[in-house]
This record gives sequence, C-alpha cells and structure tokens, in this order.
Amino acid sequence: MTFASGKKAYGISDRSGFRYRLRDMKREWNGLLVGPDEFEAKHPQLFPPRIGPDPQALQNPRPDTGLDAQRAVQYGFSPVGFRTIPGLIEENDLVATGQVGTVTLFFPKTLGSEATGEVGDVTVIVPASVTVSISGFAVLTPSVGSVTVATAGGVSVPITGSSSTASAGSVTTLIANVIAVVTGSASTASLGSVTVTTNVTNYAVTVASGTNIYGSGNKYYINGSVSPTLTLNEGDTYWFDQSDSSNSSHPLRFSTTPNGTHNSGSQYTTGVTTTGTPGSAGAYTKITVASGAPTLYYYCTNHSGMGGQANTP
Repeated sequence: MTFASGKKAYGISDRSGFRYRLRDMKREWNGLLVGPDEFEAKHPQLFPPRIGPDPQALQNPRPDTGLDAQRAVQYGFSPVGFRTIPGLIEENDLVATGQVGTVTLFFPKTLGSEATGEVGDVTVIVPASVTVSISGFAVLTPSVGSVTVATAGGVSVPITGSSSTASAGSVTTLIANVIAVVTGSASTASLGSVTVTTNVTNYAVTVASGTNIYGSGNKYYINGSVSPTLTLNEGDTYWFDQSDSSNSSHPLRFSTTPNGTHNSGSQYTTGVTTTGTPGSAGAYTKITVASGAPTLYYYCTNHSGMGGQANTP
C-alpha cells in the first residue's frame, strides 16, 4: 500500500497536542509520536542487566573443627565457671592451669587452692566462732610462695597438705587461742619455713550511731561494743576487719594523741599495715604492737570523735 509523501502535512503530538510538521515528528520507544523537541530516549535504568543466581557454596572450604573440645573450655566473670549447658557440656568447675598471684578467701568452708603452674601467696581469713577444716593447700608442680591462715579466737583449725613437688616457700599460721595442727608441710626438693604464731586477734569493726567520750554520732563498734578501751599486748598482732559496708569512708588508723589528727596529732605507723578500701571485702588495718609502744588511740581519718583508747602494756 502506498502513502502520500506528506511533505506539507502536519501532525498532532501524542504527548502535548501541539502541531508539528509530520515529517519532523519522532516515534519514542513507547510508540508515541511526538515533536522533535519533546522526544525522550529510553532511560538506561529501563534496561536492567541480566543477573544470574547468587552462588552460596564455597570452593575448597575449610570449616572449623574440634568444636566439642572448644566448647569444653568455660568462660565466666562472676562467678567463674558455670553449670551444665544442655547439649553442650557437662558440669565442670574451672581449675587454673597458669599462674596465680595472690588468693584471698573469706568465710570458707573447705579450702583447696590448686594450680598446675605457680602460686604466689594464699591468705585465708577466718572470723570468730567458725569451725574450719583447711587442707590441700597449694598442690603444685613447680613452686609454692607462702600460705597464711589468720583466725580469730576459739577456732580449731587443722592445716594439712601444704606441699610441693619442687619447692615450698613458707607456711604461716596466725592463730589466737586456737589449737593448731600443722602437718604435711613438705617438699620433694626444698622447704622454706613453717611458722605457727598463736598471738593474733581479730576484731570485727562496724560503724553505727552511738555515744562515747567524744559525744554522740557515728562511732566505731569493736566486736559489737561502742568505742571500747582495748588492750594491745606488745609483740601480738591485731586485725581490725573493716569489710562491713558500714565502714565505707571511715578508715581506722592509730595515733599517740586522743582523736588523732583531729586533735593536732599524727598518725602512728609502727607495725601498722592497711589493705583494701573500708566497706569492701578484704579491707582491714593490722597492727603488730612494737616493744615499748606508747598508749595508742584508734580514730577515723575522715571524721572526728569515732574511736577510743588502746592500752599497750
């Protein structure tokens, strides 16, 4: 079929409705016939690339092995170790296999510090009116540092099994009015020393409202008594346990002046050691009374009038 040349014909744009010379009009990709100034090419995004399947399998994979052995390693923060995890591991308590520095145990039942590496110092602090059986201290392969057991009066403590297959440093038992049985301190190579001292007294320190010679307010209570006058014998050792939370911000110290630094006095430090932060577990002030020590006064470094007198006959 033939058509007229249309060289003088006009056409109406399918988009705008404007009139154009028919021979000048252009057809778009969507079939519309439009004026040359209206023509739009097909956008590249309308030509999506052909995408094949996304491969997931790896060539020559190397998966992790030994998962059962890895899951047998326990991790924890507080407390360390955990109980049975169904489908993973059985109940298992952690045992140290590296190096142990200082181990401090409070209010224990049965103690057994065990390591296959090196143990530094093991300290056990036992309060009054507690019956404790202590055995198996530092069963080690290379070496033992020192083992210290401190108890209050009226406690029967058998201590056994402090041994090493290489060398043992020292085993020190600090006990006040206690029947102490120390056995098994031995080594297949060498043994440092075994010392039993029976002149240690433990005082439980708390802080509460009360009245003493300085007036009313917060006061130190020693073994339940408000600011009592103490007797500290020369050569003996006394532990002032400040682990109770009421001791927070109340460090106990000694002075030769009543009320200490609050009365222009100075701190007495001969034979005195302090450990920890008052109000936290393990905090205490310890004094070994020197020969010829003067009359002392215990006081709080932060607050006036909390303490009392300590005679040193």
